[in-house]
Amino acid sequence: MTARILDGKAIAATLRARLAAQVATLPFRPGLRVVRVGDDPASGVYVRNKDRAALAAGFSSATIQLPVETTEAELLATIRGLNDDPDVDGILVQLPLPPQIRAAAVLDAVDPAKDVDGFHAINAGRLATGQPGLVPCTPKGVMHLLAETGIALSGARAVVLGRSTIVGRPMAALLLAADATVTIAHSRTRDLAAECRRADVLVAAVGRAELVRADWVAEGAVVIDVGINRTATGGLVGDVAFNEVSARASAITPVPGGVGPMTIACLLENTLQAALARRG
Repeated sequence: MTARILDGKAIAATLRARLAAQVATLPFRPGLRVVRVGDDPASGVYVRNKDRAALAAGFSSATIQLPVETTEAELLATIRGLNDDPDVDGILVQLPLPPQIRAAAVLDAVDPAKDVDGFHAINAGRLATGQPGLVPCTPKGVMHLLAETGIALSGARAVVLGRSTIVGRPMAALLLAADATVTIAHSRTRDLAAECRRADVLVAAVGRAELVRADWVAEGAVVIDVGINRTATGGLVGDVAFNEVSARASAITPVPGGVGPMTIACLLENTLQAALARRG
């Protein structure tokens, strides 16, 4: 078996074009602000991609760059200003933050109505209880990808490898809402490989390069690789050993070009959702 490649780049482009067409009909430009503290090179590339995609789709987008020595109080003051700014519909605080700043305190300071990352406790609670709200962009992007490529989830056994609040837990909630039978596996799971082999749909989100090998995957499974890991030679690989797993899976996302572009497209979708809810 040779896996079908799930082209997130192409699907994300279609979604961004649809959003741009909708924005073009509005009497305002949805406003997105990204707050970045320090100069982590990996997050720098990601932030620039977000800005380019937002501007190309007709959004008002800018990055607020703060020095690495910024205090927590200074960052919270910046967020309060953005919360109060009527031209700002979406606020994203780029992680990771320097050690002197508590990420939880910062994320909870963002107005839930402008929390386009979907990380605020109120939005997390809404997702967990099946209420509408702003959903974390990466899991939302995975669900778009699965829907657009015709992957059936109702009744499927889904395994989410990773339990982070950013990807793993919201991913599990979304799959459950789509009527999948969901297991969250993690570093303390007994016989992790065997648990993954039970999956019809396996979502790998642990941040460990090529952890998932061919013998972790059932013949014909759908494999979604959320991981982005830099190799010693500067290349990018996912959490899945792509070449060998492709020989067993029925469908697989590449890295890069799979989930990453969907994350950015869904950030724009969340910003538009927030703008329409705020401005009527």
